[in-house]
Amino acid sequence: QVRLTEYGGGTVQTGGSLRLSCVASGYTFARYCMSWFRQAPGQEREAVAGIDMAGGQSYSDSVKGRFTISKDNSLMTVYLQMTSLKREDTAVYYCVLQKCTSDWLTRPQIHRGQGTQVTVES
Repeated sequence: QVRLTEYGGGTVQTGGSLRLSCVASGYTFARYCMSWFRQAPGQEREAVAGIDMAGGQSYSDSVKGRFTISKDNSLMTVYLQMTSLKREDTAVYYCVLQKCTSDWLTRPQIHRGQGTQVTVES
């Protein structure tokens, strides 16, 4: 059974940092792509960052240069290091297991975690 569990959310001041972790189980981790999405109240879900099987990274324009996605295949964990946080980064962050395709924004979703809340206060 596929399971994704996110950790690391919380409340931070503007300009601060947080690192999210997503621990996976129930499938062959290294053979799939993963992404982080976020959703703020009343807004559409937004793709934030993606990582492919080889570790290639993709980012939305809104977080490029501030967020870093990485993974550890041996730990079956994907990370999202977030720096220079802004109030507009406030959202529930989800990790998503995806089938790998060339376009990270349209990769088919297989499973999603329960999400972790990130709140950025000024």
